[in-house]
Amino acid sequence: MPGPSVTVIIANSLRSGSRAGLMNVAGTQAGLFTMIAILAVGLNTVVALVGEAFVYLKIAGALYLIWLGIRMWRSDGALGEVHPAVPVRSAQGYFWQGFIIIWSNPKALFLFGAFIPQFVSTAGHPALQTVLLGLTFAVVATVFDSLYAFAAGHTGGWLNRRNIRLVERISGSCLIGGGLWMLASRRIG
Repeated sequence: MPGPSVTVIIANSLRSGSRAGLMNVAGTQAGLFTMIAILAVGLNTVVALVGEAFVYLKIAGALYLIWLGIRMWRSDGALGEVHPAVPVRSAQGYFWQGFIIIWSNPKALFLFGAFIPQFVSTAGHPALQTVLLGLTFAVVATVFDSLYAFAAGHTGGWLNRRNIRLVERISGSCLIGGGLWMLASRRIG
């Protein structure tokens, strides 16, 4: 289901081409791999040790999404005039943005913690099974997120300034709404 990461991937692909969105995808996948590693090590232990840090991470991520949304709302549609091959930031910047976006919503970690263990057999090696299931999820997410990046990157050239402004307002509203929702939610998991 499209969420904050897909919104950022699409926005950056529209603005700077598919390469920018693909770097966001690489960052989100790096974030997912770290989540899978944490789950394989032991989610309960990690949550017990750093549970309070997730609250601050959630707040920081929510504020970051709101900031991105406000920037999109304040934009004048000029991204339609930017040549798609010219990145607004470095490839590394897009990568880290993707990493931060996936980690700004620790619900992904808790989703893994609630979903994957249902398919882990106690007869086998739980950590290995967890990694295999997590990697399967990551491959599927990479394929679909990359498709979003390619589609938006190629569509960006077809949009005029007026249409871009509408897309920026809609995307900005989604990011602000997602950030406010994260701030308003009482629980992390």
